[in-house]
Amino acid sequence: MKTIILGLALLSLVNSALAVDRVELDDRIRMLTGKFEALQAQPDKRIPADVLRKAQGIILLDTTKAGFMFAFQGGNGVAVVRDKWGNWSPAPFLVAAEGSFGFQAGGEQNFRVILLMHKDSTRQLINPQIDFGGVARGTAGDNSSGFEGKFNPPRQAVLVYSARSGFYGGVAVKNGSLAPADNDNRVYYGQYVSMSDILFDKKLERTPAADDLAEKIKTYSEK
Repeated sequence: MKTIILGLALLSLVNSALAVDRVELDDRIRMLTGKFEALQAQPDKRIPADVLRKAQGIILLDTTKAGFMFAFQGGNGVAVVRDKWGNWSPAPFLVAAEGSFGFQAGGEQNFRVILLMHKDSTRQLINPQIDFGGVARGTAGDNSSGFEGKFNPPRQAVLVYSARSGFYGGVAVKNGSLAPADNDNRVYYGQYVSMSDILFDKKLERTPAADDLAEKIKTYSEK
């Protein structure tokens, strides 16, 4: 656990050093939006519209795993939540870290969409360290998620979809966590802002890149 926490701290520092301007952060939102669109274009992996419509929060998470014996996986993401009128919030940035030990070699990239199905689960996003493992654990996997009418998701607080395997549930970030990317959020919004400021308190307006993400979510919720 100490190794994971240290890795998260180091990744946060690297992330802070690299995210030097708003243009780069806009590009990150657009990149994640593009990966979401690519996932939705695959019939055997896409999130069914009726499931997407019920989501109260969405995290788009892009991770890279590399290592030999001990593997470290880190990455970046964004989150949005739905208000009581059905409108999507501005997008804060997240940083992810995960550690695992065992025989493994090489590298791997993975894109995940984490759906927060209940209002209570969206409130976890304001925590300094976000762990969805407990609420996601036990969700059964099913690769037929893309076929409308053939899949009834369990009544879980968190559902996880992967560009690699479709719906697989399980733990969103096994043995690791998500955390707010505070420096990225400060750079992007021009001031220090908390996750609550961005997601729930209506202190900020959505940027054009976040508008585009919200529009894509709406489009795929209606298909």
